[in-house]
Amino acid sequence: MLLLGLLGSVAGPGWHPQPLEHTVVPETPDTSIGSDAGTTAVGTYPVTRTVVTVPVEDGVTVQATIAEPVGAPEPRPAVLFMHGAGTATHEGFADTTEALASAGVVTMVPDKRADTYTTRDRDYVGMAADYLDSFTVLRTWPGVDPGRVGIYGESEGAMSAPVAAADNPDVAFVALVSAPVLPIRAQGALAADSYLREVGVPGRLLRAIPRLIGGAFPGGGFDYFDFDVRPYQQRLHQPVLVVYGTGDASMPIVQGPQLIVADLAEAGNEQITLRYYDGANHGIRVDGDLVPTFPRDLARWVLGLPATADAPPRVAGAEPVQAFRADPVDRPRWYASGDMIVVSALTGCGLVVLSGLLALAGRLPRLVRRRPRSLPRPLGRWVGALCLATTATLVLFIAYLLAITDLALNYRTDSLLVQGGWILVQGVGILAVGLLVLTLEGAWRQARGRGAAPVGALPWAVLGTAVTGSVILLVFAAYWGVFPAVI
Repeated sequence: MLLLGLLGSVAGPGWHPQPLEHTVVPETPDTSIGSDAGTTAVGTYPVTRTVVTVPVEDGVTVQATIAEPVGAPEPRPAVLFMHGAGTATHEGFADTTEALASAGVVTMVPDKRADTYTTRDRDYVGMAADYLDSFTVLRTWPGVDPGRVGIYGESEGAMSAPVAAADNPDVAFVALVSAPVLPIRAQGALAADSYLREVGVPGRLLRAIPRLIGGAFPGGGFDYFDFDVRPYQQRLHQPVLVVYGTGDASMPIVQGPQLIVADLAEAGNEQITLRYYDGANHGIRVDGDLVPTFPRDLARWVLGLPATADAPPRVAGAEPVQAFRADPVDRPRWYASGDMIVVSALTGCGLVVLSGLLALAGRLPRLVRRRPRSLPRPLGRWVGALCLATTATLVLFIAYLLAITDLALNYRTDSLLVQGGWILVQGVGILAVGLLVLTLEGAWRQARGRGAAPVGALPWAVLGTAVTGSVILLVFAAYWGVFPAVI
């Protein structure tokens, strides 16, 4: 147990997130956009929607929904929406675009291009280029003022929005909503830490964050995890609206805006407006409903430009809280990264299964009433119990991770599941270690011939594959923190 605990402690990167020493203090809790600009309120105009087809490259087309106000004065400002990871079709953002259009702003939501977007591979620069094809259509739409068309990027869309707007005078303004700002690997580690702490998992389990997120992934890909949007943000000359919900534990809601301010300063751009909505989640929603002041503020900011670009208050809303910094994630060593993780787990499981098959083969002679070739008691039972216990440790650990992930993503807590499940996983792991010791001690006695009849090569093969596979699985479990830490 001590050896496995020590191995788990020193085998990979630790996890020691640093407290965030600075915060953002809103000037007022009222999120209303200032300035003397006269703007139309949300709900003023009826809204009509049109679905159009937009050609992108390589003969690919996407559909897009254009929402526009009926009877609003022309020419009108317009906004192109860029999807986050959770939305993909032209039917998205329905409540936000309805509110904006009813205030006099034309909106366009194109489909996310599906043929170049997968879990493993994403190209934010290429996505920006595809969105700009839709942007060109929107700028030439009847009734739209081509000099007042901007971009709205939400979540992952805020990675492509600065790319599309950088050094692009056609983009009149940029709204970044729930923006990661940092590379997704760093932001994802912060999100995992926040979610797991909220659920109340044992501190030792947090050590798995850099070991999972920091390394290469099996099969390769996921290069977009290291994409850095900040060089593009440093080339933004347009007015920028930055929006977060204070209930969003997945984003750097303090650190992100600080970095955006610093990036815009590189471009000599001070036209930034920051809003925090009290208790709102990643989609700026509370209990599933869009915060009503959010589209109100967004519509006034768009309609009031350029007067609203730097109007006070620059920072308003609820006070945000970000406990830890999102920093670059340490990388696991070569033996615990990418394909090696899968190879080690499959090797251990394969050897355990092979030992079972060999044991069954050794009992086949009983079918013809001959003496089976098997390990003597109690060694044979210990080997069988060892295989079951190590397999159960791995299965229970995976099931535990899935259960707490479900709790975290649904913002729920369950102390019995979190604490009791962890005790169960560790208890079965400790049982497996005990059975390993009993098996090795029994094998030592058998090899020295103390009171036991000699056995053939097949039973020894059963023993060897079972012990080797179990040791691999126990080391695997130790790496992920199943056994008590020594240091």
